Amino acid sequence: MENNLTIEQIQNFEGKYPKQLWYLFIVEMWERFCFYGMRGVLTFFMVDQLLLKDAAANLQYGAIQAFVYAFTFIGGIFADKILGFKKSLFFGGIVMIIGNLLIAFSPQTLFYYGIAFSIIGTGFFKPNISSMVGELYHENDPRRDAGFGMFYAGINIGGLLGGALCIYLGKYHSWTLCFLAAAIVMVLGLVTFLFTKKHLGPIGDSPLLGLTDTKRKTREIAVYLGSLLSIPLIFIMVKNTDYTDYFMYTIGIIAVAYFAYELFKLGEVNLQKKLFAAFLFIFFYFLFNAIYEQSGGSLSLFAKDNLNSNLLGFTIDPNVVNNSSNTFFVVILSPLIGMLWLWLGKKKLEPNTLIKFGIGFLFLSASFYLFYYTKFFANVEGITSLNLFAFAYFVTTIGELCLGPIGMSIITKLSPKKLFGMMMGLWFLASAFGQLAAGKLGAAISQSNNGTTLMSKLQSYTDGYYQLAIYSLVAGVLLIAISPLIKKLMQEVK
Repeated sequence: MENNLTIEQIQNFEGKYPKQLWYLFIVEMWERFCFYGMRGVLTFFMVDQLLLKDAAANLQYGAIQAFVYAFTFIGGIFADKILGFKKSLFFGGIVMIIGNLLIAFSPQTLFYYGIAFSIIGTGFFKPNISSMVGELYHENDPRRDAGFGMFYAGINIGGLLGGALCIYLGKYHSWTLCFLAAAIVMVLGLVTFLFTKKHLGPIGDSPLLGLTDTKRKTREIAVYLGSLLSIPLIFIMVKNTDYTDYFMYTIGIIAVAYFAYELFKLGEVNLQKKLFAAFLFIFFYFLFNAIYEQSGGSLSLFAKDNLNSNLLGFTIDPNVVNNSSNTFFVVILSPLIGMLWLWLGKKKLEPNTLIKFGIGFLFLSASFYLFYYTKFFANVEGITSLNLFAFAYFVTTIGELCLGPIGMSIITKLSPKKLFGMMMGLWFLASAFGQLAAGKLGAAISQSNNGTTLMSKLQSYTDGYYQLAIYSLVAGVLLIAISPLIKKLMQEVK
């Protein structure tokens, strides 16, 4: 019954958005609730409950996040080649639920086991929805960017709720409840998917439909088993962050070599130039993440100890603000920035994607300068302004919106269709390395604190943010300076 809808019927929709976008939006919203909820409590939980030192918690956080994104690369390949997006998503969702239930059952003892399950689950779940969103549109449909923009806002509503609720439950009620909430919303997401997947027609079906049932089933089961068998390995690697480094560097070298091989194999110079341009975007995205991703690591620990709880006259937990202000601002600013680009476009003033990327770095730099500037608002104990901290996030978000939503869409425009999976994978891999680097930067920031007071913590953290502001400024200026060269590589792609 399922495939009575054809891809043409789906892509030939009236109005601004295809109805399938809303179904995918809801599923992804619940998954992001679960993901951001977990992400927002990691370092806090490790310092508070597992009694890790700040620096160790930062490295641990970087390792966990790096694995999550590295496995989206691997999960993306399996979905592309064997499972198809639908099955991959369902399997990933189930594994994520198991992971959360394990931690909920016994937060201190089963934490790393649950995390290992969550890493595999997210790896199978995360890359697929955005790929399916891309397939709802013809290649040249001008509505595609608006679709991704809308989808991006949906992701962030989930992130907003999850980021606020999970840390709140954990801090003020119980950690069991915190992880249980993440499991419950994931169940909601999967149920939504089961009821709406018939509307996706052939999108996301297994690429092996040409094979006999037995052959296909054998391969699918092999993927399921293989991924479950890798869980103990992940457990060991996440617990010991040195192993994470070896693993990530190996994956990095393999991925770049594989990219080079595919690039060379294309043989056609025009396609090669475009693909190389896509690679440069991915590289700058890695740099962006290394700085931007302090929010789950060092900024979370900074919020825990060094911020007052007064936001515009209201009392609010600083960790809730740290976890949710970014997604809150995304929901508000996404449509506004989208409208700004359209307005500038009408006036023929819209900056190209490269300049937008560069502007993203400049805003990122400004926001870390503001995080640094909080030190001038601190009282004698080393407690500083939550208002300024939240405003810094507002600035960060503008930077993120200059590059996050268009990044994915430009990668799909520059890559040949058959290499979509690999390029999306590299995009997520750039995130993974960004997370790893962010954890290391965060650890370096907290290690520079040789005192034991909150004042010394404030000093070392804010000095670290000042350094990050400078790195980010240099990257932005460099990108804008070399943009004419990259533009040549991109040829007609805007």
